[in-house]
Formats: sequence, structure tokens, C-alpha cells
Amino acid sequence: MRKILEGKELKVQDVKKFNRENVKVYGYKRFLKSLKYSLDGLRYAYRYEQSLWLHAFATVFAIILGLTFQIKLSEWAIIFIALGSILALELINTAIEAAVDLTTTEIHPLAKIAKDCGSAASFMMSIVSIVISLFVFGPYLKELFSFL
Repeated sequence: MRKILEGKELKVQDVKKFNRENVKVYGYKRFLKSLKYSLDGLRYAYRYEQSLWLHAFATVFAIILGLTFQIKLSEWAIIFIALGSILALELINTAIEAAVDLTTTEIHPLAKIAKDCGSAASFMMSIVSIVISLFVFGPYLKELFSFL
């Protein structure tokens, strides 16, 4: 986030005031705005976070394996839950890092803990997803290599 703002001086008039009156207005316009904000978050994360590119590669690889081995619908569900969990945690980690960067420019032990714990959560889910993938694809790989 800091990379984007480098060289730009923010002025008080650049910061919009939060209007609580319009927060709970429901309707299709609010839904479309929410969708746009979510896509903006994904675009930012894929543009500036290397781990999201690794996630994208792993997702494509899992889809190719699933199509190749013609895995069952229940196995697809398990794989997509695992991959979706990693994506969600990576996005939360990115949000934590941005919030910490917003609150302090100094190197602070608590800022390090917040960033490191967010990263550790993503790392742990990645390991869990690898294990899940081995459970799903392992029997197919074993069968493939038993013919060789």
C-alpha cells in the first residue's frame, strides 16, 4: 500500500468523511458497489502480493489434476474449499499488513507480531491444503505410477 502512495502527499480534503446514514441502505446499487469493492481488493492483491500468484498457480494445477484424473464431485468440493480458504486467508493477511502500515511507519514489535501472525495463518492453511490435496490426488497418483 505504501508503494502506491509514495510520492503523493495526502491532504485533508482527499479523505472522505464517513456518512453513517447511508451505510445500511439496501438495494442493487449497494450490491453492485460491494461487488466492485471486492473485485478491487482482488485486483490489488493479485497485482501486489506474490503469494496470490503462487495461489493462482496452485489453483490452476489442482484444476488440471482434477480434470485429468476425473475426480468425484465431493473431491472437487474438498479441493475448492481448501483453495478458497487459502485465498481468503491471504486476503485477510494483506488487509492486516495494510492496516498495520496505515497505523505506523516505525518498526514496532507489535506491528511485526501482527504481520507475522497473519503470514503464519496463511502458511498453515497452505500446509493443510497440501495435505488435503495429497489425500485427494494421492490415490490417483499411486494408481498412475503403479502402471509404470
